This record gives sequence, structure tokens and C-alpha cells, in this order.
Amino acid sequence: MSIPDYQTFMLPVLRKAAGGEVKISSVIEELSDEFGLSEDEKAELLPSGKQTVVANRIHWAKTYLKQAGLVDATRRGHFVISERGRAVLAENPTSIDNSLLETFTEFQDFKNRQKTPSADGGGESKPEGPPLGDKRTPDEVMREAHGSIEDALRGEMLEKIREASPAFFEGLVVNLLVAMGYGGSVTDAGRALGRSGDGGIDGVIDQDALGLDRVYIQAKRYANGNNVGPGAIRDFFGSLDRFKASKGLFVSTSSFTKEAVATAQALSKRIVLIDSETLTKLMIRYNVGCRVEETLYVRKLDEDFFTD
Repeated sequence: MSIPDYQTFMLPVLRKAAGGEVKISSVIEELSDEFGLSEDEKAELLPSGKQTVVANRIHWAKTYLKQAGLVDATRRGHFVISERGRAVLAENPTSIDNSLLETFTEFQDFKNRQKTPSADGGGESKPEGPPLGDKRTPDEVMREAHGSIEDALRGEMLEKIREASPAFFEGLVVNLLVAMGYGGSVTDAGRALGRSGDGGIDGVIDQDALGLDRVYIQAKRYANGNNVGPGAIRDFFGSLDRFKASKGLFVSTSSFTKEAVATAQALSKRIVLIDSETLTKLMIRYNVGCRVEETLYVRKLDEDFFTD
């Protein structure tokens, strides 16, 4: 089964706290088993890699219950049901969600604190968290929005690359490889790359100062849908063979056919294929062709600070 959303976890979390003080890590383990999550689902991480998805959703369930006054924090990582929480359980609800929590003034105040006054001072506000009916946690909303922004940026990058000259594309490959730690510097890498296209090779990057280890490059600016086939891979392999090279990098602004991928994997030389999706992702990761417009810091409570 898939990992339940954080609102689905609210009632089970409250029930766990009904028997006395509980530890959040224990609740996560118990509910993961009770919901029949597989080992892969239990281990699935957020994009940050710092927390599992199931732990994040259960933490948010507990946070929302606390903001509504249904549970109380006792000590670090521990909580217990409140009298209000017991009253809610006494009504035998089939589920607890944000709509139910909204009936409590404390939760309404919490939601209002998540709103930012408009710049024109007109009294309207912009919700920062998910709507009440949204099953995503605030973390998931933020990361999905971030992903949408990056998808749009990657599309713009690819359009600009395809409109540019072959020389610009070669320079882009140089800058990217240098940013990734190859070639020493842009000047050194530029000299190593060259523009002669001699022998079917568009460039070469030295991985060390003496040029003992080199990466040979093929760079192709193809339109969307004009995918690289196995023939181009075999031709590149032949060029690598002429240079007695053991590895190569084939960069394209389109994609590779299944046959091309299979061919690259079957050949005796190591050939890495970089398609348009991977290319633009690497450009964003290493800040090539883009810049940071704004930095948002996601902070969490430092429980050690508040420990006597």
C-alpha cells in the first residue's frame, strides 16, 4: 500500500497517546507496522534525505493535533493526550482531519499565523500552508512548488541552448564539467576542448594536470524528438577507439533511443549518455546558466535549547 497522508495518521496518533506518555519515534514504528508499510515504504526518504516520508507525515499529524490542543508535549520527543483529546476520542470519530481541528480556536489561530499580510495593506492574506482539504504536508507543498519552478527553468534553459550556436554549446559543456570538478579551470578546459571536431571527437577534458586521464566528448544539439540512435553511439565508440580512449561522454539536447542506451551499455568502453533532462538538472545543481534569486531557510525547533 502507499504511505497514508498526514491527516489519515491524526486519529491513530491520538489513540496512541491515550494510554499515557508516548515517544514519537515509537509511534512512527508502531503505525508503520499497523498500516502494513513495506520495508521500502518505511525507508522512503524526503528529497532532502534527512527524514523518512512516513516519519515526516506522522510528525505533522502530531504537530497539528498539538496546535488544536488535543495532545500536549511532555518532554523531548514525547507527548500525551489532553483532556480535549480524550473528549474527541469519546465521540468515537471515524477520522480526524483539518476540518475537525478547525473547530478549535487554537487551531484557527495557528492557521492565521501561517498567513502573511498583503503588500498593499488591503487586509487580504496569502496562505503559506496547504488548504484544509489538502492531504499534503507543508513540506510536500513546498517541495512540489520548488519542483515546478525548477521544471519551468529547465524548459527555458533547453530552449536557449537549442537557439544558441554550436560554439556556445561547447562552451556550456566546458563550464559544466569544470563546475563538476573536471578540467581544472575554464581556461585549461577550454584549451583541452578545442573546436576542431578532429576524428569525430568534439572535445577532450583532462582529469589531471598532466593529461594522463582524459574524458572524450561528443556534443550534439538536437531538436526535441530528434533522438540519438545506436548508429551515433557506435560512431562515437569508433572515434574513442582511434584515440585509444577508454571512456567518453555523449551530451545531447534531445534524448537517446532505447537501442542507443542498450548499445552504450554493451560496448567495451565506458560511454556515459547525458540527455536534455540530465543536462539541465546538472546545470541547475552546479549553478551553470542560472543564479540563485532567493534563499528560503527551513528551520526546525531546537529542543536542546529548551531543555532544563
